Amino acid sequence: MDTALKVHMPEPLCLIENEKGQLRPNQKALEILSAITQPVVVVAIVGLYRTGKSYLMNKLAGKNTGFSLGSTVQAHTKGIWMWCVPHPYKKDHTLVLLDTEGLGDIAKGDNQNDSWIFALAVLLSSTFVYNSMGAINQQAMDQLHYVTELTDRIRARSSPDQEDEGEDSAEFVSFFPDFVWSLRDMTLKMEVDGVHVTADEYLENSLKLKEGICKEVEEYNLPRLCIRKFFPKKKCFIFYPPTEWKKLSQLETLQENEIESDFLKQVAEFCLYIFNHCKAKTLPGGIPVNGPRLESLVLTYIEAICNGDVPCMENAVLALAKIENSAAVQKATAHYDQQMSQRVQLPTETLQELLDHHRTCEREAIEIFLSTSFKDEDHSFQKELGSQLEERWDDFCKRNLEASSNHCWELLHNIFRSLEEGVRQGTYYKPGGYCLFVQETEMLKKKYYEEPKKGIQAEEVLQKYLQSKEAVSNAILQTDQSLTKKEKEIEVERKKTESAMAAAKLMEETQKKNEELMEQKERSYQEHMRQLTQKMENDRIQLKAEQERTLALKLQEQKQLLQEGFQEESRKLQEEMKNMEKRYKEKMDHMQAESSKTTVKIMEEMQRNCDQMMENKDKNHQEHVRQLIEKMERDRAQQEKMMTFVLQEREDLKEEIFEERREHQKEMQEIEAKNREIILKLESAQAQSSESMKMLQEMYETNQKSMEQKEKDFLDYLKQMAEQIKADALDQMAKQEKTLINKLEEQGKVFNEKLKNQNEKHEEEIKKMKFDCSVM
Repeated sequence: MDTALKVHMPEPLCLIENEKGQLRPNQKALEILSAITQPVVVVAIVGLYRTGKSYLMNKLAGKNTGFSLGSTVQAHTKGIWMWCVPHPYKKDHTLVLLDTEGLGDIAKGDNQNDSWIFALAVLLSSTFVYNSMGAINQQAMDQLHYVTELTDRIRARSSPDQEDEGEDSAEFVSFFPDFVWSLRDMTLKMEVDGVHVTADEYLENSLKLKEGICKEVEEYNLPRLCIRKFFPKKKCFIFYPPTEWKKLSQLETLQENEIESDFLKQVAEFCLYIFNHCKAKTLPGGIPVNGPRLESLVLTYIEAICNGDVPCMENAVLALAKIENSAAVQKATAHYDQQMSQRVQLPTETLQELLDHHRTCEREAIEIFLSTSFKDEDHSFQKELGSQLEERWDDFCKRNLEASSNHCWELLHNIFRSLEEGVRQGTYYKPGGYCLFVQETEMLKKKYYEEPKKGIQAEEVLQKYLQSKEAVSNAILQTDQSLTKKEKEIEVERKKTESAMAAAKLMEETQKKNEELMEQKERSYQEHMRQLTQKMENDRIQLKAEQERTLALKLQEQKQLLQEGFQEESRKLQEEMKNMEKRYKEKMDHMQAESSKTTVKIMEEMQRNCDQMMENKDKNHQEHVRQLIEKMERDRAQQEKMMTFVLQEREDLKEEIFEERREHQKEMQEIEAKNREIILKLESAQAQSSESMKMLQEMYETNQKSMEQKEKDFLDYLKQMAEQIKADALDQMAKQEKTLINKLEEQGKVFNEKLKNQNEKHEEEIKKMKFDCSVM
């Protein structure tokens, strides 16, 4: 509960106005109630007019004045007045004092109106004070006839059958307030049969029934029996006359030394009891009442009375539940929004970081909803909460993506500004410019990767940026005159392969994110199921405790009736208890059936979602496999294209070799021509000199050997070159195909393992839920 708010009411305010017999709520008073978020202890006082009710309420408020006392024989207070003050003893509670108009004013001439005031005081309070003058005698009981009319003014359940009216009133004790009887101006000795008795013993003795079956006995017993049966706890206070009768009209202005000390002591004891023992207002099921809930009860009861209906506790609780459950959804979602905004700094580095915060805030939001909601029997409000939390989660995911994208684009523009400036200035449009462009691009990419807190869009945005610069890169590549045509074509293919690998990596990351998001939805259902199951168990425990408490009070009353010798009344009460136990059992069985039904429904929904999730995973996996196969085919096509380039280069190399061979043959022909020339010279010089001939012979042999060796070396070089080109091409294709096949097999194994683990986990959860249902 909120402990920060303290209502400041310097004086009382009319809560329910009574104009010409018509009851209507005061809007200003309702606004004050709506601001009280603390539990309220509601003390209402009723009684005949001019019996000093307002004086006691002023003392409970810690004031001498406030509620109007009046000083004439005419009833002064009209309707029901309210004074909200901080509870002096209970921390974080508000004490709500309700002072009602005096009953029995002959000027009104309308007992119907008095009965409604009495009934409203009972329905709204947690402690009901009845104020009367003098001793408890038959006249006092006759004046308390309003308590016997409660069965006509209040319903515990909606639309009970005619024969069930008695059973309906038997449940009053489960939600009626404690009863305090204050006896004013008591002058008689507190003795019964010559024995001194306490005020409580005096009340208990006064509530004893009289034996007999005549009408007079029935009229004597009826109010006493109603007080004993309807009110769970009873207390009595006696007050001596405060002063001489001439000064009673100025009681609120008298000094303490002018008031009897015994009276002041009795008032202090009364206030101390109210502060220490009066409980906070609750509804059936132990639902605590705060200001807004009390406001809702006032409006519901007044509306029923004005429409000619009987105020019904069950209807009031259901009407309040709709308001409260709707507010609980808003409170839970507001907490989620606030906590996510405080804990999450967008963009998050990973999706898992955002998921961790979401799961914590979602769990807290569900706890808040279940702690403040009640009677959400069809769980429609919890489903609404689930839908709203899912919408907010989707919104956070979207905002996280946008924040990451915006930050990454800004980061890339800042990091690559120098490169873009160089492009605009033509720095790279020169021989060797492309290599320089690639080097600086790689350096800037490394710098980008080193930047922290880029978020989950870092890789995707980088690839989009690089793709947007592809045209510039190609233009620089094509204008670089230091590269051959073949080198440029090979570089183009290399960039395509690199781009395809980056796309495959991005696709794998996207697949992983989708799996994490689907797993999150399953966890959300599990968290709702866990907390809802606990909530239903707590409700059953609360209902059982309420049943035991009510039956204990009934049993105590039955025991007292037996001791007093009222066998028939005891038998009727015994029958009431049996009927109550039957209804409680039916309610418990209904709750258990609803719990099992809800559990089964949620299990079926979880099963459908799990099946859908597994189907989506399977589809995603198949799509992923299809994309991998397509990528492998594209890579194979790229490789084949690359091989085409290599083979073309090989053909070009062959052409170059053939050209070299032609040059070699030309050289050989020149050598042969020279040799022939030498032979001719040798022959012509044969006669001249045997030594010259020998020298020419040696030159010829040397040239011949050189030509043969060069031919052999050239053929060996050509053979090695062809074998190397073929081996490199085959090896590259084999490696690429093996890598792609391994990756595909690895993806398949990971998916199958995840699928197996998911199925095992889901089967365990279903077994556990079935076991829990069987236990419940």
